[in-house]
Amino acid sequence: MRNGRSHAGRELVLYVFPGGSEDEPRLGLSVSRKVGGAVNRNTVKRLLREAFAREADRLPAGSDAVVIARPAAGELAEREGLHGIRSALADLISRVAQRLRERDT
Repeated sequence: MRNGRSHAGRELVLYVFPGGSEDEPRLGLSVSRKVGGAVNRNTVKRLLREAFAREADRLPAGSDAVVIARPAAGELAEREGLHGIRSALADLISRVAQRLRERDT
């Protein structure tokens, strides 16, 4: 976690680490019991995987991402489903992409 950049929102925290290869970005998840029971946690994880699959092409090739779900992520998943989770994750990925563009210029 020390070598990565963190970007936080109300529902999620995203850490992005540079990778050593040119493979597709990889995803790691951390969804604690504070998010809810087992059913809620598994729902959040499933939605995060799906949202990441749709948004991962905006991350640099070979990067590793770790998403930490805050308790509000369970509420968001219940209220808005995939659309809400994807929106929250897309916002954080946009911040990463913007910071990378600023660094390259």
